[in-house]
Amino acid sequence: MCRVLVVSRSGYYEWKDRPESARASANKRLLERIKTVHKESRETYGVDRVHGQLIAEGESCNKKRVARLMKGAEIRSKRRKKYKATTDSKHNHPVAENLLDRDFSVETPDQVWVSDITYIPTEEGWLYLAAVKDLFQKKIGLVDGRADHEGTGDQRA
Repeated sequence: MCRVLVVSRSGYYEWKDRPESARASANKRLLERIKTVHKESRETYGVDRVHGQLIAEGESCNKKRVARLMKGAEIRSKRRKKYKATTDSKHNHPVAENLLDRDFSVETPDQVWVSDITYIPTEEGWLYLAAVKDLFQKKIGLVDGRADHEGTGDQRA
């Protein structure tokens, strides 16, 4: 192996038996503190807050060092998804009349159908999902799922 790495045998064993450097042991100790602070924050703190907490606790370290150690250990903050209103109820467009008035009892099939539409965020964009249900059979009759970049083909289930 020494020939492949082009190092002397004595140089290899000297390197192998060398004690850990002061910087490496300090980085290990600091990384443990970083993990503790990150865990205590329920994994919500990023570099800035972890660094601030360490400084507040009397730890002497640079923000770039904290960032490097966090990146090397794959420590990231959990980001809270921001609320986005998806319905605009303040408009002047006509609204369909409520014909059922919350009376969902049906005597025969194909008498009352209800439907809904939703959208699902994916890595490729939005997936729009529509479903139609016969209230008598309590089964979904038609489902159409379409990505926002697709054409207008039906997909029946």
